This record gives sequence, C-alpha cells and structure tokens, in this order.
Amino acid sequence: MEWKYVLASLVYSLVGIIILGVCFWIWEKITPEDLWKEILEKQNLALAIVAAAFMISLAIIISSAIHS
Repeated sequence: MEWKYVLASLVYSLVGIIILGVCFWIWEKITPEDLWKEILEKQNLALAIVAAAFMISLAIIISSAIHS
C-alpha cells in the first residue's frame, strides 16, 4: 500500500465533503423556508426526503468526478 494514494484519497474526500457542504448551504439560502426548522420542528418528512436526495445526488456527482 502506497501512502501517496491514501493521502490523495483523504484529500479528495475532504474536498468532496467541503463542496457538498457549500452546495447544501447555498441550496438552503436560495430556498424560501428554513430547511432545518421545517425538518426538525415541523417534522416535514417530504422535505427531509428531498434534502437527503439532494445530498446523495451531489455525493454521487462529486465521487464520480474524483474517481474518474
């Protein structure tokens, strides 16, 4: 096992997590409602599913970009 591949994987994972967080933050800012308030306080299951789908889809895109 070569350490440069492990280090590269960790760096790309960190970059992917940062990009995912920034994209979710931008999505939260452009939507009219406070997503966390809707999900946690009002128990909006549909919005929770949409937020989860958004995060999963972005994660798939980022992982494809990193590993290709």
